[in-house]
Amino acid sequence: MLVRDLLENHKAELTAAERRLVPFLRDDSLAIELQSITKLAEAAQVSTPTVIRLARKLGFDGFPSLQSAIRAELAERIKQPLAKLEARAPKGQDDHIVNIAAHMLVQNVNQTLAQLDFNAFDEVAALLGNSENSIHLIGGRITWPVAYHFANHLGMARFGVNLLNSSQSAWPQTILDMDEKSILVVFDITRYERMMERLAEISAAQGAKILLFTDQWGSPIEKIADYCFRATGEAPSSWDSTVALAFLVETLVAAIQNQAPQESANRIRQIEEMIGATEIFRRS
Repeated sequence: MLVRDLLENHKAELTAAERRLVPFLRDDSLAIELQSITKLAEAAQVSTPTVIRLARKLGFDGFPSLQSAIRAELAERIKQPLAKLEARAPKGQDDHIVNIAAHMLVQNVNQTLAQLDFNAFDEVAALLGNSENSIHLIGGRITWPVAYHFANHLGMARFGVNLLNSSQSAWPQTILDMDEKSILVVFDITRYERMMERLAEISAAQGAKILLFTDQWGSPIEKIADYCFRATGEAPSSWDSTVALAFLVETLVAAIQNQAPQESANRIRQIEEMIGATEIFRRS
């Protein structure tokens, strides 16, 4: 588990002094404070024994092993695409790229399932299926196709679905109309996009619920999201795979349709009639 997840799991056991250490262990920008146990203790205004006790509560032998775990997580998250490619280069002719990719994709889905909160999944499906809620979706440079795919399928199952324009200048009027009956669905994987975080912050201030789809490391948007689904994205290329994200999206669509199958069927029938009326496709 990531250190941030360990902190969340053990938060009820932490003393007041130990809780003062949590922001320094969760926030990457403060990682420099982890250069020594003394510096970390001074920054959090606690004693060095407090740091050691917290490390042991999280399951580490002591501060050095906790520090190593955090540094390893940070190193993995900031890997350059070229370095990532070199680390996964096949070493033998027997390891065909197709088999390597297939193995990674299966692992991605399995790992995503292993950390999926099924109760949260059901709550999200109920929220997205409620036609009283408006849904707004946005994807990043890599995840835009997944956001479009999700919006397209949601739009066939229910009304009130809006895919935000990639142009930031078109966002204000949409944000202005958001309220407590709005849901902003954000896809944000490493490298995390600053404007996504700002969009989520402003939308949350308007009262909107934030649903985040991110990678195994977790976007900074996690700290303000009402719901977060992490999907493992390992791939044999320089870039992250979005297959596990697509798996979550398509499963959510199925869950939403199953909640109100008749309403969904009626809307799909109406869409098919409209497609016929507009003659978008050639007649067979």
